[in-house]
Amino acid sequence: MKETPNSQLPTPNPDYHIPVLYHETLTGLAIKPNGVYVDCTFGGGGHSKGVLESLGAEGKLIAFDQDADAQQNLPEDGRIIFVAQNFRHLQRMLRLHKINQVDGILADLGVSSHQFDEGDRGFSIRFSGPLDMRMDRRQGATAADIIRTYQEQQLHKLFEQYGEVTNAITLAKHIVHQRKHLPFETIEQFKALISPVVKGNPNKYLAQVFQALRIEVNDEMGALKDMLQQVPAVLKPGGRVAIITFHSIEDRVVKNFFRQGSFDETPDHPLMSVTKEQVFQIITKKPITANAEELKQNSRSRSAKLRIAEKL
Repeated sequence: MKETPNSQLPTPNPDYHIPVLYHETLTGLAIKPNGVYVDCTFGGGGHSKGVLESLGAEGKLIAFDQDADAQQNLPEDGRIIFVAQNFRHLQRMLRLHKINQVDGILADLGVSSHQFDEGDRGFSIRFSGPLDMRMDRRQGATAADIIRTYQEQQLHKLFEQYGEVTNAITLAKHIVHQRKHLPFETIEQFKALISPVVKGNPNKYLAQVFQALRIEVNDEMGALKDMLQQVPAVLKPGGRVAIITFHSIEDRVVKNFFRQGSFDETPDHPLMSVTKEQVFQIITKKPITANAEELKQNSRSRSAKLRIAEKL
């Protein structure tokens, strides 16, 4: 790709995805003009555009996205390398491009507006497309496959942990019983299958169920943990990592890893002292959230939380 001057970079596709906490993320990364940066979730190219605008001619950006649709948003810029892979392969893909360490890493873990708005992707309760939910359509299992094959205990666990569904036990039992008799290949069919056990606000309940299935289909928690474990080796001393999460499970994982280099909760105990080597300096003592103006412009930013850390 030929290099494009910063002033002529194409505008990211707002119909594909509006980047959340845009200025806060770019400011937090403290971008060096000649640095090498990674956007783990290229999507509509919004955050990447901001990084490229801050880079000079010698700077580089490596953009990951497992969703083939994201490639349509690539700018004509010689400083960007696109990697059509899940960010869980961060270190291996960087090495393939002769890069050992980088100056900054960002990840916007939210599902893109494009994915939500395309009915045939199966992410949204608003459509009647296939019950799919795969971000990378090259991979095998769909949400329908999970509903078809998971045992009751597996379904209970994923709805409880990933969707915080209040009646996860009842829901799992109902699915296992009803899937023998009712079809569930489409979103509408699945909604009809579980309608007898929906509790409270139906839209909120279904959103929680769909979130749980999406996380499981794409192994989102496994991928996040894989990526985070590679960050200390990939990031240069003084380099920064900025991660935007959209639900409490992700945020807890990021917070714990930044603080103690592990994913476990460490209870405060006056008689116990656990000494761990500090890898990061926490830049955001509390997560940054969207301001009133952004919330007004983009309602999907309401659950976004940005955490930033710097490698010591």
